[in-house]
Amino acid sequence: MTHREILVGLLDSGIREFPPESVKAERRFVLQDSGEVGEISAEPDILGHGTELAHILRFHEPHTRIVSAQIFTGSFATSAATAAAGLRWLIDQKARLINMSFGLKEDRSVLRDACAMALQSGAVLLAAAAARGAAVFPAAYPGVIRITGDARCAPGELSVLGTTQADFGAHVRPISTQDDRNGTVGGASYAVAHAAGIGASFLQENPGTGAADVRAHFEKSAAYLGPERRSANGDR
Repeated sequence: MTHREILVGLLDSGIREFPPESVKAERRFVLQDSGEVGEISAEPDILGHGTELAHILRFHEPHTRIVSAQIFTGSFATSAATAAAGLRWLIDQKARLINMSFGLKEDRSVLRDACAMALQSGAVLLAAAAARGAAVFPAAYPGVIRITGDARCAPGELSVLGTTQADFGAHVRPISTQDDRNGTVGGASYAVAHAAGIGASFLQENPGTGAADVRAHFEKSAAYLGPERRSANGDR
């Protein structure tokens, strides 16, 4: 049986030491002194975060090819304009599903418009959402599938949360056991990649489907319904 590749956009810290055949294209986006965002050659992922996300994506769907837009370099800080530029490039690269494992506190029209453009192109957008508290962006934009971590979920499992903060929950841990030097050992950012990998597998098996179909698949296949509940003694 011939397998169809699924092209997934990764808006993160880049990738490092990843199989070349698994990567279609890489670019780096940086905010310049002029206020404009420049597009330059990608650098190796020194944070390790984007690389781990890429491994998670291919763990769930081995036929995934990555298109990497590097918006984090020396730290986990970026601007809405930089993220928007990377997202628009991923759209141009025809990414079918886009993983956005970050959340910005402020709503910015440049990022909102880029998300709307991506959705209009037919891309499926998944973004990190906080489990509680104020909304973050791009997860809070209309049409974006909001993912947070759910400790109940094993790799390959999802939960339907339906809260004001998030639509779905997913596994919170990375795939590898490599040392984590930056304190990012688990959480919503990895949960997005687990959900995105599940979504990519669905899209690979169901050509012609889109965001509404991915949502329906998540709901139908969910292992848990409703948010996690913890008792006074800490038991779930």
